[in-house]
Amino acid sequence: SSSVKTQTESHGHMYLSCPICQEVFKEPVFLSCHHSFCKDCLMKPTLECPVCKTRSSRSDPPRNLALRNLCEAFVLQREQKTPKEQVCRVHSERLKLFCVTDQQPVCVVCRDSKVHEDHRCRPIDEAAQDLRDELDKSLLPLKENLQKAKDLKEKFEGKACSIKKQALYTEKQIEKQFLKLHIFLSEQQELRMKALREEEEQKTQRMKDKMAAVSREIEALSESIRATEEQLRAPDVSFLLKYKAAVERVQRCPLLEEEPQLGQEALIDQAKHLGNLTFDIWTNMKKLAEFTPVILDPITANNAVLSDDLTSFTRVQKQAVKEGMTVVSGSEGFDSGFHSWSVELGNNSMWELGVTTDPTGKPEDVKFWVLSFLNGKYSADTSKRSIFLNLDLHPLKITVCLDSDEHKVSFYELDSFTHIHSFTNLTQKKLFPCFVTASKSPVKILPLNIVLANI
Repeated sequence: SSSVKTQTESHGHMYLSCPICQEVFKEPVFLSCHHSFCKDCLMKPTLECPVCKTRSSRSDPPRNLALRNLCEAFVLQREQKTPKEQVCRVHSERLKLFCVTDQQPVCVVCRDSKVHEDHRCRPIDEAAQDLRDELDKSLLPLKENLQKAKDLKEKFEGKACSIKKQALYTEKQIEKQFLKLHIFLSEQQELRMKALREEEEQKTQRMKDKMAAVSREIEALSESIRATEEQLRAPDVSFLLKYKAAVERVQRCPLLEEEPQLGQEALIDQAKHLGNLTFDIWTNMKKLAEFTPVILDPITANNAVLSDDLTSFTRVQKQAVKEGMTVVSGSEGFDSGFHSWSVELGNNSMWELGVTTDPTGKPEDVKFWVLSFLNGKYSADTSKRSIFLNLDLHPLKITVCLDSDEHKVSFYELDSFTHIHSFTNLTQKKLFPCFVTASKSPVKILPLNIVLANI
């Protein structure tokens, strides 16, 4: 296995290492005590062995050729197994050190050379571990950004899923609305076709009655003419005997002084059926097609269930009313002109309604001007203060009037149009209708009563 090979190489390096430099022997020599050393490690003749302290009898130690051959073979084998990147390109030595000054791995010879003179070097394993720790630490911001990116992707995926659900829901609602229109148009068509068929039957029957009367008259006249003409062909005595009766029969048959006129009433009144047909259908469609001045925005519907036509909502759970954020806002903001909408509050025991700045902004930036009913008391509230209102009436339907040009919003009781309160000097340009409730009773925006002008 690889671990056994590594151990073998480690032991070989230990046995073939100089006791002084701890490297593989280079030009090894041996003393009289048989201990071997690199020739360069014994820079000057020594009489004492650095290992066993035995005094040597020779001042010029002989070369250990067998050990040199063995070391060269070991180095060659190691170089063949060692990746090139772990060997110094200049000195063909293993890179065992790391020059901190130049930030590069070096060998022992490099360390002692002029190039790296006075440079601080560290063991390669220690330097690698420190730099690994440093690089790993630098990855922390990247890992945090990666997690943020993953969270953002998950959020986008959720939004994409929501978009798909919204599209399917909206598609069904569109189909539902068009189905109502198709049913209405089909019913209108059937009503008009029925009226046409009834008129056709009535006038056809009237014409049949007239034709039957004329047919009877034709039959009577034909019979009188036949009988008289037969009398004319009779012998003289017979003719004269029956002459008086024949004259009376001819005189009894009334003559048409003039041809009877068939008036327009005898025909189908096409103008009645076709005149302004589409306009009349559109006029009748008012009962089906209501116009609501404010459409609720599903995006801001926190803890609320909206109706299919987005004109009413119900809270699904209780929440604090004084949050500074509306439960539901209008889908469209107003920054100019006059706008009004009426709200049916029903049995709601806690509610707010009025106008607010962009509800999708930061909560601390949202400003509002609302009429509130809380704990049986009325108040006029803004994002800065609250004013108690002593009302003599308990309005169930309230009209909100926003005059964007005059920077004013007013509240009125719908039926009597009694003024309740007004906010003036509104500082924000674009304002959105807002509605809040803490009860389960629905809050409904009432449709406008549209009157078509005479054309």
